[in-house]
Amino acid sequence: MNSRIVSTGMYVPPKVVTNFDLEKMMDTSDDWIKQRSGIKERRWVEPGETTLSMAAKASLQALERANLKPDDIDMIIFGCLVSDYIFPGTGCLLQKELGFTRTIPALDIRNQCSGFVYSISLADALIKSGQYKRILIVGSEVHSTSLDKTTRGRDVSVLFGDGAGAMIVESCDNSQSKIIDSELHSEGQYAESLAILKPSPNDFPRLKADSGPGAEIYPYMDGKLVFKNAVIRMTEVMKNILNRNSLTTKDVDFVIAHQANMRINQMVLNQLEMPFEKTHHTLDRYGNTTMATIPITFDEAVLLGKIKRGDLVVFVAFGAGFTWGANLLRY
Repeated sequence: MNSRIVSTGMYVPPKVVTNFDLEKMMDTSDDWIKQRSGIKERRWVEPGETTLSMAAKASLQALERANLKPDDIDMIIFGCLVSDYIFPGTGCLLQKELGFTRTIPALDIRNQCSGFVYSISLADALIKSGQYKRILIVGSEVHSTSLDKTTRGRDVSVLFGDGAGAMIVESCDNSQSKIIDSELHSEGQYAESLAILKPSPNDFPRLKADSGPGAEIYPYMDGKLVFKNAVIRMTEVMKNILNRNSLTTKDVDFVIAHQANMRINQMVLNQLEMPFEKTHHTLDRYGNTTMATIPITFDEAVLLGKIKRGDLVVFVAFGAGFTWGANLLRY
């Protein structure tokens, strides 16, 4: 028994925030942001839009495209960086929002930018074990309400956007369309190099009534360290997964890389000696939507006809933790 990707869905908020809009909030420029990251604009939520509401819209689109109902799903794997609530996880909220009439497991994971490659690996293993037949994977991210939109936070805040992506994976016996292999890694010694550190349950009390907002409540990133490790690890894991399956980069039809920085992805492809035409980017229009970048980018590439059934595709991502990984699949 194998597993395969049946359908995808995506949603981004209608509000467009350009680099020129950010110039009005902080000391930055359109040229600086584009040269540093490749981002021209991103989408930010407005009041009423939530991690859950975006996840539901992306999920419903994936269900409709596969001609499925919510009750056809046996499990939900949900991931985000900042959930709607501290607890419970948004996976259970999504089950309710989609209108399931039966109880199914809803698992929330915390792997940020690499969350989707982790989730695909898990879904593939659970389906191959025979435990579940059809799994809905969702990444939904609201970053804009947690960003420091002053000059102090510009190095991070210009990079992130809001959005959601969904993917349905199901069991199959078709060797021409299947998830072939996955490889996952983590290196916890760098955990604090890309993180939001506060509020923390390790503080007594966790929240102080008389304390104002400090820098630690906003995302922190050691940009140079993250950049260097992303290039090394994404290149490394792609080589590993191809070698293990007796394949080369010439066999790969398309690469869907995590959308964090255009220069990172260019360097990875250059080191692998792969043409830039073998990938698709959404970073310039949506920014970094962490766990949602891979399903959003894959969804667009399929709709544009860049990826077709039978193509050999690699998903690759690197993010906080540090965590990274790759999936190899025959779409």
